[in-house]
Amino acid sequence: MVGVDFDPMLAKVVAHAPTRTEAAGRLALALERLHLGGVITNRAFLAATLRHEQFLAGQTTTDFIERADPDRSLLLDESEIYRAAVSAALWFQGRNRDEATTLATMPTGWRNSLMPPQSVTLRLGDDDVRVDYQIRRDGSIVLYHNTGADEVGDDGEEAESVPNGEARIYAWRPDGIDLEVDGRRQDVAVTLDGKRIHVQVLRGTLSFDVLPRFVVPGGGDLTGGLTAPMPGTVLDVRCAVGDAVESGQVLIVMEAMKMEHHVSAPFDGVVTEVRVETGEQLENGAMLLVIEQGETDS
Repeated sequence: MVGVDFDPMLAKVVAHAPTRTEAAGRLALALERLHLGGVITNRAFLAATLRHEQFLAGQTTTDFIERADPDRSLLLDESEIYRAAVSAALWFQGRNRDEATTLATMPTGWRNSLMPPQSVTLRLGDDDVRVDYQIRRDGSIVLYHNTGADEVGDDGEEAESVPNGEARIYAWRPDGIDLEVDGRRQDVAVTLDGKRIHVQVLRGTLSFDVLPRFVVPGGGDLTGGLTAPMPGTVLDVRCAVGDAVESGQVLIVMEAMKMEHHVSAPFDGVVTEVRVETGEQLENGAMLLVIEQGETDS
């Protein structure tokens, strides 16, 4: 945990090499391989900058960012995201066995009858990634596609479970997992932070939200609730309960990383709750206020 009283710069990383291109490559690789479990940084932007052809050519004038427009976030294809999700799912499986108090001596995945595959659903941004797997008695793991999913074919029938990969766990530990997925072995660093799991990939760290297997009625997120985008201090509260607000209207002003950040209304509505006050220090994700969506009378 990095508190709000600390400078936003966590560390300096320096790379040396005979040429600019080689030094930039070494520095980018060092940043990408650094496992940051839950700390929000601009690491992906820095690595993309270091690998940009204009940066490597020394074309780094004051308009470089606007002109070159390096990627601000880590961009991965579906296969890389799925592999990371498999690592997370099997890490959970290893943790469950490590913490088992019943039948702890039984081999992992052992069943005395044919059972359906196990399922783990993770959320990355707005997308859900589902991993279905079944452990054989020899320790190998079968990965499935559409297993038990709420998907139907053109004929109206539920999609058939189709094996689409294999995996094997070589070693598990609280901060990572050594596994092989489709013939490719990798030691993956993992950090669990509440309901989020951070998985190291080749070019950075992916952070998944862990979705519950069973949803408790009424246990969902508060509709219309606005949360703090990062740890910081409330500078100004520009609304009160009962106020009619319009989409884009600034409602809360926060200070974080020596900058002001505006939290605006995502839609027209009426403020029904205000949960913070000026001067209050907040953690990332803290509830700020609640808006009930609807037409406003200006």
